[in-house]
Amino acid sequence: MRHQVKSTRINRNSAHLNAMLSNLATSIVIYEKVKTTTTKAKAVKPVVEKLISAAKKKSLPLAMRHLNKHLNDKNASKKIIRELVDRYKDRDSGYVRITKLGFRAGDAAPMVQIELV
Repeated sequence: MRHQVKSTRINRNSAHLNAMLSNLATSIVIYEKVKTTTTKAKAVKPVVEKLISAAKKKSLPLAMRHLNKHLNDKNASKKIIRELVDRYKDRDSGYVRITKLGFRAGDAAPMVQIELV
C-alpha cells in the first residue's frame, strides 16, 4: 500500500532518484526550459516549486544554504535569489509549466517541455 507516499521512485533507487532530480532542477533553473520525459517532469515540478517558494520566504543566508543543498550549481542558486524571486513576487505558486511535445523517436517515450512561467 502507498499510504502517505508523495512521489514515485521512477524505477530508481533513492540515491539515483535524488541525484537525477537535483540535476534536472538545476538545469531547469539555469536554462529555464528543458525537454524531458513526462514522468521525470512530473517528479521534478514540485521540487523546483518548493525551492522557489523557500527562497521567497527565507532570509538571504538561509535561502542560499537551502538552495545550495538541493542544487548542484551555485549559479543556479544565485539566479533564483537574484532573478526568479523578483519575477515571482506577486505569484504564490505555479512557477513551472509542463507542455506535451509528442513521442520520442527511439523508444516512443512521451516527451514534454518543462519551463519556468
